[in-house]
Amino acid sequence: MDLIGSTLTATYARPKTSHFLPAISTMASSYRNTQPALAMNPSANLWRTNNYYKSTAPPSIQRENFDLVRAKTMFYPSNRTALSTRYTPDDWYKSNQSNYRESESSRNSAERLRRETIRLMQDREQVTRRTQENTSKNIGERLNDIVFWKSELSHEIDNMVTEIAALSEVKRRLERALAETAGPLQVSQECLYHREKRMSIDLVHDVVEKGLIKEVEVIKSCQERMRRLVERAIAQLASNRAAQHELERDMSDKVTAQRIDDRCHHLRNTSDGIGYYRGIERLDPSLSLPDSWSKFTDDNILLSQSERAASHKLRDEIEILLNTTSNDMWNQFNNVNIAFTNRISETADAKNSLQTHLAKTLQEIFQTEMLIETLKRALRDKECPLKVAQTRLEERTRRPNVELCRDNPHHRLVSEVREIEDTIQKLQERLAEAENTLQNLVKTKVTLEHDLSVKANSLFLEQEKCMSMRKSFPSMPRLVGYT
Repeated sequence: MDLIGSTLTATYARPKTSHFLPAISTMASSYRNTQPALAMNPSANLWRTNNYYKSTAPPSIQRENFDLVRAKTMFYPSNRTALSTRYTPDDWYKSNQSNYRESESSRNSAERLRRETIRLMQDREQVTRRTQENTSKNIGERLNDIVFWKSELSHEIDNMVTEIAALSEVKRRLERALAETAGPLQVSQECLYHREKRMSIDLVHDVVEKGLIKEVEVIKSCQERMRRLVERAIAQLASNRAAQHELERDMSDKVTAQRIDDRCHHLRNTSDGIGYYRGIERLDPSLSLPDSWSKFTDDNILLSQSERAASHKLRDEIEILLNTTSNDMWNQFNNVNIAFTNRISETADAKNSLQTHLAKTLQEIFQTEMLIETLKRALRDKECPLKVAQTRLEERTRRPNVELCRDNPHHRLVSEVREIEDTIQKLQERLAEAENTLQNLVKTKVTLEHDLSVKANSLFLEQEKCMSMRKSFPSMPRLVGYT
């Protein structure tokens, strides 16, 4: 506690409330009048009034007054008590309230920490369990993929074995079959021409376009093979056996992979044989990706199918060629049709998603505009409180002489002005962010609307133009030379 000022006009700086003694009573008498000493001893109030507000008196007069006070203090205990008082009952009451608030704040912080910690542990446990379930699910899906490709490989191996054992065909219907290939070639080329009319991002080199290009190549290759009638039986048999060997090796690898993944799929937290393998997650011994993995088997199957189609020529010089060309053309035709169907479905889904996102974007634009209006209204609402606080500060600067005190209201008004100005600044920053967000949403809306028109154009070309033309693809009997 420091003594501030002269002897007659001394005031006392109160210590911070955190160092006050805690309350030991909650009786109502603890909250009574905050000036009991003045009420019991009016002379003390008179002494404080006469000396506290007359600090400008000459030193000799002040000294006389002080001696008079000391004389009165010696004969009047109440005056002596008033002179040595350090705190008021109001200070004592405020100290108790501050301690109560600090106690409640500490308890609330501890309780909040306890709740958040329990919730964190529960959330982490759920995340761990959910992650493990998802991993098991992914391994199960991987097993399904392996089983699917095993069945495809088994089916293709059986077909290849049968094809190797069945190299015999007759030579007939060559000119008719050759004439029939002109129609599918024209259809494929027309589809490619119409798909060139796609716009913007939809003008992609997708699976359909690759299939159409391959279809054109297959048809032209069939025509060339029909014209040249060149057969190489031994080389074709060797190619067929090589394709079969690749399929069987791929099948063996998939059997091993299925056994390993099946064991991993059945591992549980209580399983035997589990252990720590430090750093194993940083080791990536993989040689392929899911796309390249499936493409490898698919390429083997496609290669086998191509070799099987070519092996048809080895059965007989013409019949083998006719059967091979018809199968190749129909396989590719079906693949392209499937690709068309998938692409149309993807485009339709994308269009529906774009429409959904456009609707959500429009709704978000509306909500953002409402938010901007709310922010502007909030900024306007802060003008009057700021004016009031600044006006109070300005008015209080006119207090005369020593009344111009930097008291608690002054500090509170300064803090209020700063808080309001900080609030206004934050609201203005948030308003700028909202306006930028609105601009981005408007740009997104324009982009979505443009993409919707692009998707509609692509659907029209692929559904109405291409697929309608592909219905005129020749039937199998006509491709092998029958009327």
